[in-house]
Amino acid sequence: MTTTMTATRLRTGDVIEIEINGEAASALVLLASGDAVILDGCDGSTPFVVRLSDLGDVRVFDPSSV
Repeated sequence: MTTTMTATRLRTGDVIEIEINGEAASALVLLASGDAVILDGCDGSTPFVVRLSDLGDVRVFDPSSV
């Protein structure tokens, strides 16, 4: 199960689902700061930095609900 939340509550280690070009993509939050996150797309590509203001709503995996 996932929980939708605003990007300002992301924490290092969260597994999230975001939309990239209209398609859902999973990513691991490698590092979260007050204004940006470093995400690993878990697809072999280089991790990328995204400003929290550019993320909007994200879906966060909650392992306790499985």
